[in-house]
Amino acid sequence: MSELQNLMQSTGLWRASSIDGQYLESCPSGFEALDRELPGSGWPANGITELLHDHAGIGELRLLMPALAQLSHSQTRWILFVSPPYIPYAPALTQAGIDLARVLVCQPRNTKDYLWVMEKALSSQSCSAVIAWPTRILDKQVRRLQVAARSGNCWGVLFRRESAGVNASPAELRIRLRSHTHSKDHSALSLKVIKRYGRWESGDILLHFDDELHRPMPDFSELMLQPFQSRDFKATEHTLTPQPAPPATVIHEYQ
Repeated sequence: MSELQNLMQSTGLWRASSIDGQYLESCPSGFEALDRELPGSGWPANGITELLHDHAGIGELRLLMPALAQLSHSQTRWILFVSPPYIPYAPALTQAGIDLARVLVCQPRNTKDYLWVMEKALSSQSCSAVIAWPTRILDKQVRRLQVAARSGNCWGVLFRRESAGVNASPAELRIRLRSHTHSKDHSALSLKVIKRYGRWESGDILLHFDDELHRPMPDFSELMLQPFQSRDFKATEHTLTPQPAPPATVIHEYQ
């Protein structure tokens, strides 16, 4: 093997002439508009994907749900969440079709343990996906994770701040995420692929989720009862006539 091939294998470098050559395996994202922009028509099965966003809860996890559901049923490997900012909501994962028996959540104590867990999980060949939220990570550390993902045939996902997109990254796929609030009823997410194999960055990609989170609430003001007006119901002592008590009921017990 030549020195160039050794370098490409150890660092994750790729040839510009090979558009889809590194995507021997991929997992469909579940969104046709996004798959058309991804080399291999899906998420890379053995590489690092960086999702850049500044606000949590805009649909960043729902973007991954179709692929994670497929992996949880098609493979007998783990889906590992490393230090998620919020505890994954099990009913929502189940509703998305994810097999909870394949899901693990790990909470390392410090940054050193955090990176160690990610690297070992990616290279162990026992995980189909490793999803993490690193607060601080260096390029050389991302490069090590990229190599680990290749050796373990595992999909790694890093959620990072949008400001990280200003600098280059060894990750093979980088996508910027922003919320889209102009949808009538359904929530939506605006994506932009800023790094991918063989092509320049994409234009804005708008994905609509199958929900009704933006549907306006109905107006119940007409159904509200009017406040009690005491002046309409004046009761005095001479108008309150005592009513006779009802007759007693006799219960016979039969022996």
